[in-house]
Amino acid sequence: MQQKKLLVTEKRLGGSCQHRLIPSVDRKLRVRGDMETPGRIATTPDALDFTVENVEKALHQLYYDPNIENKNLAQKWLMQAQVSPQAWQFCWALLSPDKVPEIQYFGASALHTKISRYWSDIPTDQYESLKSQLFSQIACFSSGSKMVLTRLCVALASLALNTMPEAWPGAVAEMVRVFQEEGGGVDGRARCLALLELLTVLPEEFQTSRLPQYRKGQVRGALGREWGSVCPLLQQLLRRADSPGAVKARVLRCLSSWVLLDVPLNESEGLVHDCFSALSDPELFDTAVEAIVNAISQPDSQRYVNTLLKLVPRVLALQDQLREAVQNGDMETCHGICRIAVTLGENHSRTLLEQVDHWQSFLALVNMIMFCTGIPGHYPVNETTSSLTLTFWYTLQDEIMSFESDKQAVYLQVYRPVYFQLVDVLLHKAQFPSDHEYASWSSDEKEQFRIYRVDISDTLMYVYEMLGAELLSNLYDKLGRLLTNTEQPTSWQHTEALLYGFQSIAETIDVNYSDVIPGLIGLIPRISINNVQLADTVMFTIGALAEWLADHPVMLSSVLPLVLQALGNPDLSVSSVSTLKKICRECKYDLPPYATNIVAVSQEVLIKQIHKTSQCMWLMQALGFLLSALPVEDILRNLHSLITPYIQQLEKLADETPNPSNKLAIIHILGLLSNLFTTLDISKQDDESADGSAPPVKATPPPPGPNPVVVVLQQVFALIQKVLSKWLNDSQVVEAVCAIFEKSVKTLLHDFAPMVSQLSEMLGQMYSTIPQASALDLTRQMVHIFASETDHFPPIKALFELVTSVTLSVFQQGPRDHPDIVDSFMQLQAQALKRKPDLFLSESLDVKAVFHCGILSLKFPEAPTVKSTCLFFTELLPHCSDVPPLARVVQEDGKLLVQAVLEGIGGGASRSLMDQFAEVLFSLNKHCFSLLAVWLKEALQPPGFPSSRITTEQKDNFSQQILRERVNKRRVKDMVKEFTLLCRGLHGTEYAAEY
Repeated sequence: MQQKKLLVTEKRLGGSCQHRLIPSVDRKLRVRGDMETPGRIATTPDALDFTVENVEKALHQLYYDPNIENKNLAQKWLMQAQVSPQAWQFCWALLSPDKVPEIQYFGASALHTKISRYWSDIPTDQYESLKSQLFSQIACFSSGSKMVLTRLCVALASLALNTMPEAWPGAVAEMVRVFQEEGGGVDGRARCLALLELLTVLPEEFQTSRLPQYRKGQVRGALGREWGSVCPLLQQLLRRADSPGAVKARVLRCLSSWVLLDVPLNESEGLVHDCFSALSDPELFDTAVEAIVNAISQPDSQRYVNTLLKLVPRVLALQDQLREAVQNGDMETCHGICRIAVTLGENHSRTLLEQVDHWQSFLALVNMIMFCTGIPGHYPVNETTSSLTLTFWYTLQDEIMSFESDKQAVYLQVYRPVYFQLVDVLLHKAQFPSDHEYASWSSDEKEQFRIYRVDISDTLMYVYEMLGAELLSNLYDKLGRLLTNTEQPTSWQHTEALLYGFQSIAETIDVNYSDVIPGLIGLIPRISINNVQLADTVMFTIGALAEWLADHPVMLSSVLPLVLQALGNPDLSVSSVSTLKKICRECKYDLPPYATNIVAVSQEVLIKQIHKTSQCMWLMQALGFLLSALPVEDILRNLHSLITPYIQQLEKLADETPNPSNKLAIIHILGLLSNLFTTLDISKQDDESADGSAPPVKATPPPPGPNPVVVVLQQVFALIQKVLSKWLNDSQVVEAVCAIFEKSVKTLLHDFAPMVSQLSEMLGQMYSTIPQASALDLTRQMVHIFASETDHFPPIKALFELVTSVTLSVFQQGPRDHPDIVDSFMQLQAQALKRKPDLFLSESLDVKAVFHCGILSLKFPEAPTVKSTCLFFTELLPHCSDVPPLARVVQEDGKLLVQAVLEGIGGGASRSLMDQFAEVLFSLNKHCFSLLAVWLKEALQPPGFPSSRITTEQKDNFSQQILRERVNKRRVKDMVKEFTLLCRGLHGTEYAAEY
C-alpha cells in the first residue's frame, strides 16, 4: 500500500487550529465510478465529487431542503462520502473555525468513522500525526460546540483503543498530562471539561467498538491498568471546594463510564463514598445516583464484602432525605434513593445475608426497601418509585430458599413476617383510588396502573411459594372480617384488593387442597357490588377458581347466577365472558342442570349485541363446551334455538347486493359458527395423556348417528354456497367460510366424514374460480385426515389434483403477487407427500411442474414461503425409492434444486433460512448420494457462484464436507452456516459471533 499522508500539525496542545492539507491519497482506494450523487450536489458521478464544497452542499440539502426525497438522496450520498478515501481530506477542512457546527460535526463524525471502521487503511507511521492533530482539534473545540467536541473525543478514543497497549502504552496517562499543560489561550476550566469528556467517552467507545474478541480482552486489560491515572484525578476534582458544579457533574459521569469496565469496587470505594456525599447537592443528585448504581451493580463487586458492608450504613443514612422527599412530593429524589437501595439489595442480597454478624443492618436495608414499596400515593400519578422494588423481593426470596434447610429455617424465622407485611403493603398499593380521582386519570395512566397491578399479582404468586397456605388463610380472615363487620363501613377498594390477592394466587397455583376456598365462595355472594372494577375482580376470581369448582360442583349454584347476571353488563364484557368460558370448559359435565338457563341468557345478550366481536366469539366457544356434555337430542335442540336467528339473517344477507356493511355482518355470523364448532365435541376426552403433556386424546367413541355439527353444516351448506357465489372475490369472506369447515374438521376429525365429498366438490369449485390461500389450507387439513381412508380417497384425490392444476396455472401467470398461495401450496404438497405419497402416482398430476414450482419458490424473498418449500423438498426426496414419478423428476432436474439451494446459501436468501437449506442438502445426501456428488461438482464449477467472495478451494472443501456427513444433521447445519458466512464476507466478524 502507498503511504497516505494525513495532516502535519503542531503537536503542542495549544497549537494553531489551522491546518495544511496534503492531498496525496492512495488511488487504489478510489470509490466506484458509479456513485450516485443527489441533485444540485455535483454534476459528474466521479469519486472526486467528494469535495469540501459538495459535502457542504449536501449537508445544506439534508438540513434545509423541504423535499424529503432530496433529503434522503443527500443522506445517502453523505454516508458514501463519509466512508470514501476522500474523507481524509475533507473532514479536516470541515472542522475549520469559520464553519457552522452542523458542518463541523459531520467532519468529526467522518473522522470517527474512518478511524473506527477503516483502521487497517492507516499506515503505522501516521498514528502519531493523527493523534497529534486530534489533540489539537479537541483543544480548539474545548471552548466551542459541545457536540463537535464529543465527536472529536470519540474519534481520539477510537484511535486509543486501536493502538493500546502496543503502539500507545499509557494512553490515558498521556491524555491527562497533555490536557494539564498550560498554553494556547485555552482556559483551565475548558481544558478540564474537555479532558473529562475524553475520559468519559473512552470506556463508552470500548463498549460499542468493533474490535475482534481477542483484542477486546487485551484492551480491557490495558484500560483496567489505566484506572490508576484516572481515579486520583477524579477524586481531586470532586473533593476540591472550588471545583465548579459542571466539573463535578462531568466527574460523576466519567466515574459512571469507567465502573462499567468492571473496575474493582475496592479501588473505586473512595469515589463511591464521595458520590454519596454529592447526593445532598440537587444539581449533582441524578449523576451521583447513576454513578453509585453503576458501581455497585457490576457483577464483580460482590467479591468486595468489606466494601459492601461499609456502603450499607451510607444507604441507610439516606432515609431522612427519602422521608423529606416523600413529604415534599419530590418524586425524582425518592426515585433516585430507592434505586440505590434496591440495587444494593438486589445485587448483593446473598452476600449480605451471609454476613450473620451484620444481620440487623441488612434487615434495616430490607425495611428501607419495604418503605419504598409502600411509598404513599397512587402509582403512576403520585409516585413512580414502588415498581422499582418488586424484583428485589423475588431475588431475596430466591436467595433465602436456596440455603440448606437448617440455614433456611433461621432466615425464614426472620423474613416470613417481613413477607407477610409485604403482602399487606402490595395489596394496599394495588387498591384503586377514589372513583372521582380515578375518573380524572388519563387513559395512559390507567394502563400503567393496570400493568403495575399485574406486576403486583405476579409478585404475590411468587411470594406464595414461601408463605404457602397460611397466606390464603390470612387473606380469607381479612376478607371475612371486612365483609362481616357491620359497624365500620368498608371501601370497595379494600374488598377488591383482597379479592385481587386471591385471584393472583388461584390463577396459577393449584388451590384444590385449600380449606379456605369453600369459605371464599360462600363470601362472594355477600359482596355488595356497586362498582365496575370490583365486579370485574369478582368475575376474574370466580374464573380463577373454575378448576376448583369442577372438583366441588355443589358450589356452582353459588356463583353461576352472578356470572350470568354480569353477562348483561357491557362494562363487564371481558371478565364475565372469559369466566363463563372457563367454567364451561372445566365444569361442562356438571353443567347440564344449568344448561337451559346459560343458553337462554347467552342468546339474549348475543341478540342485544351487548358484547364486542371478540367477546361474542368467546361466548360461542363457551356454549360449544357446554353443549358438548349434553345428550345429542338436547344439543340439536339448543343448536336449533341458538343459531336459527343467525341463519335467517344470513339468508337475508345472501340475497342482498354485496356492500361493506353486509360483508361485516356475514363475516361476524360465520365467525360465530366457527367458534361454536371449534369447541363442540361430543366425544368424551381424557384431560391429558399418560405423560401429562400431550393434547387431549379421545377416550370414548361418540354416540351412534351423525354428529350434531355435521347435521347443522349439512343443513346450512347450500346457504354457505349461495353466500360464496356472491362473495367469491372477497378473500376475507372466503377465509371465514373456510374457517368454519377447518375448525370443524380439526375438532371432529373422522366424525366429519359425511361431509368430505360435498366439501371437496365445493372447495374445488371455489379454488378453480378464484384461487385463495385459505382454500389450500382447508384442503391440507382434509388431506391430513382423510387421504389415507379408502372410502374418501377418490374425492380427496380429485380435489388435490384440481387445486394442484389450478396453482400451476397461477405459477405460469406469475406467482410473485401471490406469496400466500405459494406458501400454502407448498405446505399442501408437503402434507400430501407425508400422508399419502400415492397421490403422486397419478397420471393426471404433473409432478415435474410441481417440482419446478418448488425450485421457483425457493427464490421467493418471503422467509415463510421458503421454509414451506424446503419442507416440501425434504418430504419429497425420501420417496425417490418408492414413487417412480418422483424418482424420475429428481434424477432429471435435481441439479436445478442443488443450484437453487446453493444460490440461497450464497447470499440469495436470509441467513435465518440456512437450517432449512441444510436439511434439503442433508436429505439429498441421504437419498441421492451419487447424484449429489455430481451435481455439487457441476453447480460449484462456474467462477463467482454462489458468491464472488469464495475461492475454488473453499467450494471444494464445502462440497467434500457435505458429502462426508450422512448421519449428523446438526453438523451439516453448522457447515452451511460457516459456508454462508464465507459467501457473504462475514466470516470472523461480530455478525458471525451473533450468528
